[in-house]
Amino acid sequence: MFYGSIPALVTPFSADCVDEDSLRDLVEWQIAEGSSALVPCGTTGEAPTLSNPEQYRVFAVTVEQAKGRVPVIAGCGSNSTATCLEHLEAAKEAGADAALVATGYYNKPSQAGLLAHFREIAAASELPIIVYNVPGRTIVDIKAETMGEIARLPNVVGVKDATGDLGRVTAHRLLCGEKFCQLSGNDETALGYNAMGGVGCISVSANVAPRLCADFQAATREGRWDDALKFQDKLYPLHTALFTDSSPGPVKYAMSRVRQGFPTAVRLPLTEPSEASRQAVDKALEHAGLI
Repeated sequence: MFYGSIPALVTPFSADCVDEDSLRDLVEWQIAEGSSALVPCGTTGEAPTLSNPEQYRVFAVTVEQAKGRVPVIAGCGSNSTATCLEHLEAAKEAGADAALVATGYYNKPSQAGLLAHFREIAAASELPIIVYNVPGRTIVDIKAETMGEIARLPNVVGVKDATGDLGRVTAHRLLCGEKFCQLSGNDETALGYNAMGGVGCISVSANVAPRLCADFQAATREGRWDDALKFQDKLYPLHTALFTDSSPGPVKYAMSRVRQGFPTAVRLPLTEPSEASRQAVDKALEHAGLI
C-alpha cells in the first residue's frame, strides 16, 4: 500500500501561525521530486506544539494540495487514546488516506496497554493505520510479539520502525506476514532495512533531498544495490547532520539553504540550531551536491 520515499513533512511557521503558502509549496515540490506519499504532523512536523485546530488544518491543506496524486498519511499519535481518536476522526474528515499512530509517550504503557490502545483505535476508525514505534522518543518499545498481535487487527497495515534494530524486519515478517508494510523510521539505516525486507522510509532527509531519497528508494526496490550504496554514501552525512541539534531545527535550516526563503522558525521548547549544527548541515549539503 505504501512504499518508497515518504517525507515526514516539516510544518512551516510564519510569526506564530502555520505558513500555509509555504506548506502548499512544499507539498508541490515533494510530489514533483518523486516522493511516494506525505506525512504531515509527525515528529518532524512538530505536532506536539500544534493546537488541535492547527493540526487539523495542516491535514486539510496537505490533502487539498496533494489532490490525490500521492497518499497522505496523517500523524495522529497521542499519549491519550481518546485524543488519538479525535485526531483520527479529523484525519478522515480531511480526506487522509491513512494515519500514522505513535505509541503512547510519557505514560510508559505496558505491552498489554499498547495492544489495548491499538485495539481501541482500530475498532473506532476505518482509516488504515501505520504503527509508529519510536522508543527513543516514547520510552516504550512495541516488542515484536506484540506487533504480531497488533498486525492482526484488520486495518493495521504496517509499521514505521525507528528502533534501529534491523533484525526486527525479519521478526516482523515472520510474525506479521510478508504483506505487512514495513517502513524504516531511520534514514541512515534504510539501506539495510530494505535489504532485510523493508519497502521504504518515512524520512526526515527527504524534506531536503526528495529526489535523491526517491532515487535511492527506487534503486533498492529494483534491486540495484550498487546504485543504492552510492546514494547511501552521498546522503549519509546529511542523515547525520540533520540530528546535530534538536530536530527539526537543522532540517528547517537545511530547507532554507535549498529552498530560498523557506521559514526556519521552530516552536518552543525547540530552538533554532547552533552554529556548529549549521556548519555540519552546510558541509553535508555540499557533499550531496545540493548547494
